Amino acid sequence: MKAVLLSTVLLVAVLGPAAGAATRTPGSPHAVMAPLEKAATDCFAETVVANPGAMAHARAGRWYQAAGVIGFLCRPEVDAMIRAHDRIYGRGTGDRYFKNAYARHLDRELAGRLEPMLERKAYANAEPVEKAEPAASLAEPTE
Repeated sequence: MKAVLLSTVLLVAVLGPAAGAATRTPGSPHAVMAPLEKAATDCFAETVVANPGAMAHARAGRWYQAAGVIGFLCRPEVDAMIRAHDRIYGRGTGDRYFKNAYARHLDRELAGRLEPMLERKAYANAEPVEKAEPAASLAEPTE
C-alpha cells in the first residue's frame, strides 16, 4: 500500500509541471512569460513586414508560413521563451508550447497587427482634373 502511495506521489511530482504546461495561455499575464512572448511576437511582426517573401504569405493570410520565412531572425527571442517555459513548467515543455499554443497565438497576433497594413485603401483626390483645350482653339487663326 505504501509503495502505491509513494509511486502516486512521485508520478504527480514528475507530471505536475508537464500538466501545468497544457494550461498556459499565450498573452495572459505571467511575470516571466508575458514579456518574452511579447518580445518574440514583436520580432516576428517587424521582420515579416521587412521581408517581401514573408509579406507575400501574409497577404494570402498564411501567417504561420510568413513567420516561418523569417523565423531564424527571431531565434534569440524564441529560445529565451522556450528556456523560461522549461524552467517554470518542466524540461521539454517549452518546445511543445512554442510549436502548439504559441504558434496559434502568433497566427492571431500577426493577423491582428498586419492585416490593417495589408488592406488596399482607395483615396479620394480633391485636385481638379485638367481638361484639354478644344482642338479649334489650338489651331492658328485663319483669315
